[in-house]
Amino acid sequence: MTTFDLPVSPRLLLQAELTPVQGARFQPTGFPDVGAGVYTLPNGKEQLLVESAQSVANRLEAACWDDVANDLVRPLKGLSYVRVNDSDGKLLTTSIHEAHRLNSAYIQKSALQATLEEEIGADANAAKRNLIGMLAKYDVGCLLHGGFFPKMTAAGSPRLSRALSGFIEAEGVGRVNTGGVKNDRVQSAKDADSGKTAEEGFGNVPFHRTEFVAERVTAYFNLDLEQLRGYRLGVEMERLLLALALFKVQKFLATGLRLRTACDFAVSSLAVKAPVEFKVPALTEIEAALPALVQSEQTHFASPPMTTATFAGEKRPKEAKAKKEKTL
Repeated sequence: MTTFDLPVSPRLLLQAELTPVQGARFQPTGFPDVGAGVYTLPNGKEQLLVESAQSVANRLEAACWDDVANDLVRPLKGLSYVRVNDSDGKLLTTSIHEAHRLNSAYIQKSALQATLEEEIGADANAAKRNLIGMLAKYDVGCLLHGGFFPKMTAAGSPRLSRALSGFIEAEGVGRVNTGGVKNDRVQSAKDADSGKTAEEGFGNVPFHRTEFVAERVTAYFNLDLEQLRGYRLGVEMERLLLALALFKVQKFLATGLRLRTACDFAVSSLAVKAPVEFKVPALTEIEAALPALVQSEQTHFASPPMTTATFAGEKRPKEAKAKKEKTL
């Protein structure tokens, strides 16, 4: 049975080889005003960023959430996190879903914000130590995904870098340029005089599309073990964080590789690059071990571990806008 003790190594490096589930083409992530992240290696081959570190972090977090139950998946029940409700008690978001986690604007505009600032304190020398304890208490996932709190306290802007990161790259890539037409069966031509324009969805609208093929597609994951040790929260917390990180990676590789409609991968192999003697437990083994590991760390979490915050801003921006228009 895996004990989830941290390997004697500064990093745990994992590498998964991916293949498209059908055909050879795939669609990478695109960046505003940039497009696909294509670049050239020193050997002249073109490389492609299929999925960025930011996107993979979001997908690792999504692996922890049950969309039907609107709660953590069963093996993770009991972990600390924050749910944000509106003034009527309806769920708006959670610290797990927010891009900046506990630094979410929805938490900033709640009474919980003052508590977070108080627990970090004003002593610059103690801010980092207090920050770690506060993150464990209110959202333990931040100890893996990091956090940044600009101008949060008199102690400055405490931050914690990501301990767990990942990205997907493709090497030896080639472009596949295709396109199509959105057909309008009623009015094929765009009629500017009538106001029926392409921007409104009228008329036949041609479009282009660029997909890629590659010699190799690889997902990389890096867990900073030295950072986990540096938290000094005890061996049991280290075991929990290692198991949680491995759960996120294994769950993502098992169920989260349909990145887009035209980008769906399967894992052909998973290798440990460092330390090479480490064996990655199967997802079922991690899921079986997590409940006991979560329970062992309840003293580090808020009581109850799920903290509820109430957003003090406008309840529903869309509803507020509709109400204003109706009044006018």
